[in-house]
Amino acid sequence: MKWKNLIASFILIAGFICLSCLFSCNQSGKNNAGSGTDTLKGKITLSGAFALYPLAVKWAEEFQKLHPKVIVNVSAGGAGKGMTDALSKMVDLGMYSKAVSPEEQAKGAWWIAVAKDAVLPTVNAHNPVLADLKKKGLTRQKFYDIFISGTIKTWGQAVGNNSKAELNAFTRSDACGAADMWAKFLNGKKQEDLLGLGVNGDPGVADAVRRTPEGIGFNNLGFVYEMQTRKIYAGLEVIPIDLNGNGKIDPDEDFYGSMDLVMKAINDGKYPSPPARDLYFVSGGKPANKLVLNFLKWVLTDGQKFVNEAGYVTVKPEQITLELQKLN
Repeated sequence: MKWKNLIASFILIAGFICLSCLFSCNQSGKNNAGSGTDTLKGKITLSGAFALYPLAVKWAEEFQKLHPKVIVNVSAGGAGKGMTDALSKMVDLGMYSKAVSPEEQAKGAWWIAVAKDAVLPTVNAHNPVLADLKKKGLTRQKFYDIFISGTIKTWGQAVGNNSKAELNAFTRSDACGAADMWAKFLNGKKQEDLLGLGVNGDPGVADAVRRTPEGIGFNNLGFVYEMQTRKIYAGLEVIPIDLNGNGKIDPDEDFYGSMDLVMKAINDGKYPSPPARDLYFVSGGKPANKLVLNFLKWVLTDGQKFVNEAGYVTVKPEQITLELQKLN
């Protein structure tokens, strides 16, 4: 009886081993077949605008999941760096957050619009006149007098009360789209016209305002709102823009409570452009690399489903069609 039981146990164990081997071989065959059909391989490099950086990282992650033999490296550094790196062929694609200038076009700049976002005016969450700011907002002229003419020097002057708290403005020290768009909103000025203490990068300006109760600055959407909660980052507040200049924030001007509300306002044209703007990938001439072209086509098609999730506004369908034509 013992021998019979041992033989039966042996047969049962052997059967399990065979089934495991068959399953393993079958899975291996599936995996090999999957990888065999994917002909894309190589490396893509991107650098540039902080505004586009979070979305570019998301696109890189998702594209690499589809194509395991592809590596997409993304680094931030400002729109100016993105354009310089692209034109000098230091990277395959530059991330750019303002309109491509005639001078850049003359140097061979090629570009496609891939998403849309906006620059928002920010203050410290403990600003001495925060209640008035949220109720009244600031007009374009008030922002002009803070960042361009410098005639508004206290928060009392900004909101029309008796506060003597000194206003501390922060701007960007690096060449960037955020500062360019904010300056354009202020009666068509340029980044170099902006007053304030220069700070490097989007994270730098946000941190400076967060550490300064009397501070005021401006940031790209993705550096004002937290991606998971869609709420404003702790320590910051957005200054509502009094678009019609009536001295108060009307219901149709009040859309800063969440990232999704601001995105809808950008999409619907309620938030002005500038400082809302298109975001671009640029290169020194049309890319010849097949891998880069495949990546760009994916960004403009399947990749668009990640745009809203990452806190950006999708490009209009008619514009997508025009951008895809540039790749053909």
